[in-house]
Amino acid sequence: MAFFIAEVSSNHGKDIARSLEFVDTAAAIGCDSVKFQLFKIDRLFSPEILKKSKKHRARKNWELPLQFLPILADRCREKNIQFSCTPFYLEAVKELEPYVDFYKIASYELLWDELLASCAQTHKPVVLSTGMANLAEILHAVGILKQNGCNEPTLLHCTSAYPTPYNEANLSAIETLRQATGCNIGWSDHTIDPGVIHRAIHRWHAETIEFHLDLDGKGEEFNAGHCWLPQQIGEVIKQVQHGLAADGNGEKEPVLSEIPDRMWRADPEDGLRPLKSIRSTFNP
Repeated sequence: MAFFIAEVSSNHGKDIARSLEFVDTAAAIGCDSVKFQLFKIDRLFSPEILKKSKKHRARKNWELPLQFLPILADRCREKNIQFSCTPFYLEAVKELEPYVDFYKIASYELLWDELLASCAQTHKPVVLSTGMANLAEILHAVGILKQNGCNEPTLLHCTSAYPTPYNEANLSAIETLRQATGCNIGWSDHTIDPGVIHRAIHRWHAETIEFHLDLDGKGEEFNAGHCWLPQQIGEVIKQVQHGLAADGNGEKEPVLSEIPDRMWRADPEDGLRPLKSIRSTFNP
């Protein structure tokens, strides 16, 4: 089965009740994990950018309070889903270590060897998005993770456009990454297109699906156009689960729901239904 990660992004609004609702909603719609982001704005952007850009300074309001971490982790355990978070500064790795089931490293941090190594050295699982990267950069990042103790990283093919046009998803790169790295490969979605997620799983065998979630269209990042609402993605998750369950065991034999109709097939002697063996005992 595909492993679904609900990415909260900065849609929590620094509100613990809303943050917990994300956990509850992710569990209710069938997700396996919910993921937050841990950054400090002055550790995310250079001073030159913050000085010049009011837009970037405003992201101070998007920061996740550290005191939320144990509360969110406890709620995830209650709901039987995994808790994850993306560290965006080195100290965040240690701050997250007591709470997360796995680390997620964002595409924008793929070039930062020290962050990769720090996550790997915790010996917790690491998921790495690969948006904007070329194959050489990805192979280098995988090497850093493995050299530092993460022997089986999960890579997410990703197009870092918010939103991503469906015809720029380039899903066939999932197999390229699988062949080049030997890693488990998934898809981090910014398309908000059910067809893309189905294709990633059923054609390209994506093992992990990450998507951005908002509760109600009121989150900070919803208007950018890359966030799913619960009813939208919940239906896709249900469809995927049903589709995968439909594979069966591959043996060609009657299944349980067919058994009652077996005797109502045409009899080989006269071509009439049902089989002669039950005609005399038929009682409508």
